[in-house]
Formats: sequence, C-alpha cells, structure tokens
Amino acid sequence: MQDPVGNLYNWLMGLLVSWGVDQAVSNILLTFVGIVVLIVLAMVLDVFLVWIERKVVARFQDRLGPNRIGPWGIFQPFADIIKLLIKEDTTPNGADVFVFNLAPILSLASVLLLWAVLPFAEVVFGVDLNVALLYIVAAGTIGTLSIIMAGWSSNNKFALVGAYRMVANMISYEIPMVVILLIPAILTSSMSMLTISQAQNKYWFVLVVPLAALVFLISAIAELGRSPFDLNEGESEIVSGFHIEYSGMKFGLFYAGELLHAFTFGAFISILFFGGYNGPGVAQMPILGVFYFIIKAMIGYWIIMWVKYTVPRIRIDHMLYFNWKFLVPFSIAILVMTAVMHKLLSGYDTPVYVAGMLVANLILGWITVEILRAQARKKRQTDNSSAPSVVELAH
Repeated sequence: MQDPVGNLYNWLMGLLVSWGVDQAVSNILLTFVGIVVLIVLAMVLDVFLVWIERKVVARFQDRLGPNRIGPWGIFQPFADIIKLLIKEDTTPNGADVFVFNLAPILSLASVLLLWAVLPFAEVVFGVDLNVALLYIVAAGTIGTLSIIMAGWSSNNKFALVGAYRMVANMISYEIPMVVILLIPAILTSSMSMLTISQAQNKYWFVLVVPLAALVFLISAIAELGRSPFDLNEGESEIVSGFHIEYSGMKFGLFYAGELLHAFTFGAFISILFFGGYNGPGVAQMPILGVFYFIIKAMIGYWIIMWVKYTVPRIRIDHMLYFNWKFLVPFSIAILVMTAVMHKLLSGYDTPVYVAGMLVANLILGWITVEILRAQARKKRQTDNSSAPSVVELAH
C-alpha cells in the first residue's frame, strides 16, 4: 500500500530520533506540525472558496464576478483580506470585550476541529476516532455557542435577537441531523468516519438511503444558516444579525468560518452517502482518494451554493414549523425503516440488499407525499369553507 504521508512521518521520526530527540517528544512535535499543516491547508482552501463562491453566484445572476485582480480575478480574495485587516477594529460601548473578541475565533475554530476526523484518503486522515459521529455533533455545538456569545456580548438588542433566532434555528435542525447520522452507524455498525468510507467500496449509501441523504442536506443548509435559512444575516434587511457590531477581520473570521463550514458539510455528505475517497484506482493507489474526496466535497459545496442563490428566504415561524412538524418525524421514520430493512436484508446478496433498501425508501417517500397531499387538500377545503362568499363581500 502506497502511504506517502506515513513514509514522510517515519522518515521525520527517524531523523529526529537520530538527532537525539526522545521518541515521545518527536511524536508530539510531528503531531503538532501535522495540525499546523492541516490548518494552513484549510485556510488556503478557504481563501480559494471565496473566489469560487463569488464566481459561481455571478454566473447564477448573469454577472462576471471578480475579474480585475489577477487572471480571472483569482487574487481578489487577497485584496479583500488586506481591506479587512486595515479596517478600523471597533468595539461597542458596554460590550463584554473578552467574550466579544473570543466569539469569532470560536466560530472558525469549531469548523477547523471538524477537520480532525475527515478521512481524505485511506492513508490520509487526522485521527480515526471510533466515536467520530458524536465528535462531529459536539464540535458543531461550539459554533452555536459562538453565535450566542457574539449576540450577547455586543450590547446590542438587534444582535441579541438575531443570535436568538439563529440559535433556535440551529438547535432545531440539529435534531433531524443527529437522527440521520445514526443511519450510517447502523449500516456499518461503527461511528468511525474512516470505517463508513471503507464500507462504501462496493456501493454508495445514497443508493440505499436516498431519503436520508436528502434530509441531511436540508439540515446541513439550515445548520449553516444559508438561504433559505439565512436568518443569521438577512442580507436584504437593513439590520444584519448577531454579527452586526463586528468590523474588520473579526467579521472576516465569521465569514471565513461560514464558507469553510459549507465545504466541510459537503465533505460530510461525501463521506456519509457518496463513498468519500472511494473511486476507480484507489485500491492500487490509495493517495488518489484525496482527489476523489475533494471533487465530491466540492460538488456538495456547489449544491449548497446552488440552493442558497436560488431559493428565497423563508420566515422563522415557517422554518421551525417545517422542521418540527415534518423533518423531525420524517427523519425518525427513515431511521426506523432503515433499521428494520437492514436487519431483514442483511443476509442477502448485495444487489438484493441495495434493491430492497431502495424500494423501501421509494415506498416511504410515496407514502409521505400522499400524506402531505391529503393534509394540503384538507387545509384548502377548510380555508374555502371559512372564506366569505362573493355576495357577503359585496355587502
């Protein structure tokens, strides 16, 4: 098995030991260097994502996007970074300075922590955590905490209300997301992201549980606070959200965290439902998995962008109603159906198993659509019966 990362680690370990450095100390030093390299790569990717997002939204809106600084405007994000760095750093009167300054750092750190369990390839990953799915949920709550910290510490009522409504949205949509995370754990009998990726070398889980992939995508968009769930910012409103009092690079950290978080959720969708790093030639050359992983994650990120710049924003009450009245019970139904069908079909060959699971998903989807149609029909009849007649309106 070709393992360039492992070979480099072993070479550096041997080099440090030959210089007289203790092996335990060498291991700590190399681990720290690996963390720094991963963070640097993530931040470089984040800068690239700024350019990608601006070019993509320009195409959606029939514009050119960045096209002045560098070829195709590729250096525009660096100009934006310089602009943010030289902007005045303001802190509102009466703000809790320590919490106010800590919130944007935690917002970005919560995303970087998620990268620790991403398997870029079978031989390229941070740590193979056996409870990685629980780790994802726990690390994601730090981002929620940073939002409420930003709103509360700003000493601004609009920022506080914006934080409240955003946190209410994020906590609500975490419920169906956590439920859906249990489905790959059931299919693989493991919570390890590496094991989940390895289990999809024959077929992707999206073929087995397409409804779960759809619900996870919707929950991910809501968790990111992107349109139609972008009540954290409300770009068409005069007053923004929880970060209204932030300027300069502090605001830039919130923005960078959002973009990197979107790509990270694209990576999660890739790992959980689209095989992660699996692809042609990976068995012979495992490092090739990095290429497949990034391509799949970028496709997921592009879908998230597509939804953001296509679907209009919805009201907070409609948003929560959709989650608690539909998405939560629907996700639980998918979980129960998956557990039962997986138990019944686990003894059959792969084609029979995949076909049986897919048919069960189609049946559940059809039943759900029929229930929604019946509810909509009943509501229309109720509205029509309670509406005044034309004669009554004339009088």
